Amino acid sequence: MRVIIIGGHGKVARLLTPLLVARSHEVTGVIRDPAHAEHLRSDGATPVVADVESMDVEALARLLHGHDAVVWSAGAGGGDPDRTYAVDRDAAIRSMDAADRSWAKRYVMVSYFGAGAGHAVPEDNPFFAYADAKSAADAHLEDSDLEWTILRPSRLTDDPPTGSIETSRTGVGPGSVPRADVALVIAETLDRPKLAGAVVEFNSGATPVADELDASAT
Repeated sequence: MRVIIIGGHGKVARLLTPLLVARSHEVTGVIRDPAHAEHLRSDGATPVVADVESMDVEALARLLHGHDAVVWSAGAGGGDPDRTYAVDRDAAIRSMDAADRSWAKRYVMVSYFGAGAGHAVPEDNPFFAYADAKSAADAHLEDSDLEWTILRPSRLTDDPPTGSIETSRTGVGPGSVPRADVALVIAETLDRPKLAGAVVEFNSGATPVADELDASAT
């Protein structure tokens, strides 16, 4: 499978790339800073320098052309609400429309635990722009014809991977999860076509990732 990761130099993406390469997938990593290209090559990805924030749908479709799957792991990084909406909502939505045009039908969105129409973050909360932007992007993806999966990890940590998670399927609320386990969840999701159409909210837990994703498949 040819996988393109938008946000290829992010912490989760850099943990994900070696996992995908080990599974014999070809990986393209999209980055803004040319200085990061060698980092991606060392991870096993082919770097492509592109500013998805400024690209229209047609340009994004050309970027995605030839790939089988898209992983959205980009983000504005918080702080500036306008840029948060520009990247986490608007650019993400354009990438979905582009994926549909480019025939890269498999699309995995990295969102956050609690996103959605009922996110309940008040407008005067500094987190509101991010919650609102991610929720809008997720909703657009759910309404698309793509073979989408929305992954909603809890608060990310740099703890060592555990290889195990728990999901909201069993009634748990938000917690935390190592970035390395998020990367594993993405890799396992790409290997599971039956997860198309699923929203998976997860924390660290006691169930091996593969087993919990199998149980979450629709």
